[in-house]
Amino acid sequence: MGQVAEAPGLTAKAVRHYESLGLVVPIRHEANDYRQYSLQDVDDLRFLQRARAVGFSLEEAGQLLDFYRNPQRKSAEVHALVVEKMSKLDQQWLALNLMRQPLSKMAAECAADDASDCAIINHLAEKPIVNNMPFTLVEVSNE
Repeated sequence: MGQVAEAPGLTAKAVRHYESLGLVVPIRHEANDYRQYSLQDVDDLRFLQRARAVGFSLEEAGQLLDFYRNPQRKSAEVHALVVEKMSKLDQQWLALNLMRQPLSKMAAECAADDASDCAIINHLAEKPIVNNMPFTLVEVSNE
């Protein structure tokens, strides 16, 4: 298992996981329960590792592996999968950029010195303006 995992740069745990998902199916010897991986299995593992390295999920990598194994595949289907992935990445990038903007503003306002006053902490601790709330805050006594 270790040698098979090393060839494509995977861990033995990852190879077992891919096997449990049915992405690779080694020959099992009944006498000793050893797994025998073919050169095609190693090639498939290398393919999966490359697909994962460029950001495809396991499910997407499995779909790509199915395309890879199918000589009758249509490049338009492969292309559609990649374009869909790029669209998802664009959406994630936009969401991350929206999260980054207030962080950038807070970092710019922070003196980043030895003083205890911190613009970042102050910003995160800000209380909302009550007049703009669609509800009323009520103080509750614990007595």
